[in-house]
Amino acid sequence: MAPHARLVGPVPDGADADEYDRVRRKVLWKLTTGLYLLGSRGREQRNLMTCSLVTQLATDPKLLGVAVESGALTLQLVREGRSFVLALLEREDRTIVRSFAKPAIEDTAAGTLNGVAYRSSPVTGCPLPVRAAAYLDCRLEREVDFGSHVLCVGEVVDAGFGDAGPDVALLRSEDTRMSYGG
Repeated sequence: MAPHARLVGPVPDGADADEYDRVRRKVLWKLTTGLYLLGSRGREQRNLMTCSLVTQLATDPKLLGVAVESGALTLQLVREGRSFVLALLEREDRTIVRSFAKPAIEDTAAGTLNGVAYRSSPVTGCPLPVRAAAYLDCRLEREVDFGSHVLCVGEVVDAGFGDAGPDVALLRSEDTRMSYGG
């Protein structure tokens, strides 16, 4: 496999680099992923960010891995607060995630971030959308730097369901026109 000057990663020998990159991206986009909001807080700022690169890493202890783009405000706040909360959303809430592709604007008087009402998560105090279908509140245990992203590993210290209960259909990347990764 030869390196290609414009693309990330190797290209098989004899393959057309541009076509290979298109195919590789399409295959990576086929990975089944959820679409979530990641709440974080620092000393003086709160944020919600749309994310999809999430997985459970271990069962004992319960560890959650969330990949956050290097240089993102969310990464800075996760580091400052040593915590994060993952909000799972109902499938009908697909429009909310578009609001958090960029850093959020907080209205402290209204208790909103980008117009979405939030409360503080029970243990870590990170912003949790009131409409969340479920949540995982995590204390940051470690980070692993992978270049474009940092894997934030958190121990789940609290979890719960929203008003709709455990049987609600959850939002997935394929429910929107958003794609990330690849």
